[in-house]
Amino acid sequence: MLHSALALILFVAVLVLVIWQPRGLSIGWPAAVGGLLAVLFGVVSLKDVGTVVGIVWDATLAFVAIILISLILDAIGFFEWAALHMARLARGSGLRLFVYTLLLGAIVAAFFANDGAALILTPIVYEQVKALKLRPAAILAFVMAGGFIADSTSLPLVVSNLVNIVSADFFHIGFVSYAVRMVPVDLVAVAASLLALYLYFRRDLPRSVAVQGLKAPRDAIRDPRLFRASWLVLGVLLLGYLLSQALHVPVSVVAGTAAILLLLLAHRSPAVDVRRLIVEAPWKIVVFSIGMYVVVFGLRDAGLTALLARSIARAGGHGLAAGIFYTGYLAAGLSSVMNNMPTVMINALAVHASGAQGVHQLGMALANVIGSDLGPKITPIGSLATLLWLHVLERRGVKIGWRYYFRVGITLTVPVLAVTLLALTGVVALHA
Repeated sequence: MLHSALALILFVAVLVLVIWQPRGLSIGWPAAVGGLLAVLFGVVSLKDVGTVVGIVWDATLAFVAIILISLILDAIGFFEWAALHMARLARGSGLRLFVYTLLLGAIVAAFFANDGAALILTPIVYEQVKALKLRPAAILAFVMAGGFIADSTSLPLVVSNLVNIVSADFFHIGFVSYAVRMVPVDLVAVAASLLALYLYFRRDLPRSVAVQGLKAPRDAIRDPRLFRASWLVLGVLLLGYLLSQALHVPVSVVAGTAAILLLLLAHRSPAVDVRRLIVEAPWKIVVFSIGMYVVVFGLRDAGLTALLARSIARAGGHGLAAGIFYTGYLAAGLSSVMNNMPTVMINALAVHASGAQGVHQLGMALANVIGSDLGPKITPIGSLATLLWLHVLERRGVKIGWRYYFRVGITLTVPVLAVTLLALTGVVALHA
């Protein structure tokens, strides 16, 4: 009983400090201290720590590499160039600008993770719609929709979201095996998200926009040489991803190699401060992931995952669809109240312990990913990316209240999640 109480207290304390971040406290510190205390109090063993490191090292290093690549591309104007092209393609239509901007967000989320789409693309889109002199309601619609699409469409590739990598590594799902199933599901998620976002914000969207006032896309490029070279690096990166499963190479090695190559190319670029980028890379995520998951393992040993495993097993007993929908909504609900990072691991442990095998286990594992990707949009504390996204917007004078965020989040997430899980059920059954 004392063991369970200590595990729960540690988890709650770490989670509160990570979300609250008093006085700018780095997320790595409370997670690291929580993990250390979990070991000292006997909540987890040193063997558990080794298990956690084995699970998360690939995911966290891949995430750091992807963010480094994104920061370099952002520094040379790659994303601004893409956003300006989308604005030009809209040809003065407010609706087309809305749709094309969201499609760009979905593409960026797929290849550069949801954090890249939310944190790098959001300021660019905000400055762009402000330059178009849109009404405040329209600006808010673009910003909120962009934040939603970054998470709701971060499904197609293992590297599209940190929780995807964690889950794929845990269940030993290769890059291609994952993509074959989740790319079709993501296409459904994109369509459902676009429809839901249009229906919700349609009254706030402008009928027309004066895109002539925007600068030409080529003027956004700050280093043409590195811009051209980056396309070659990205092509090699995609090829490496596709070959990683056959060659049994971790995605972190592929992403890390591309990041190092791009850093070497950027070393002499006047547009990129390589030293600053390396220092400011999200290394704290490595510490956070290990510490947080050590604390989560304490919850497993305290019986929480066994409780969840029994409920998942009962749902799965009613068939593949029931297991997928239950696991997906369970992950979404837990993510919305205790963050998606611990949620994806707790549920992965529970799915593994539920006794599900074969196609049922795969369906539940992928449903856990979908719920952990979309669920964070229900509340502002659902993911670290959302908390940072809100901070970025606040620095630009855009304040989004929790009540408004929750109203938008719950209205959009519930139906989009349902459609996405339905698509997963069909895809998994088709590949059975």
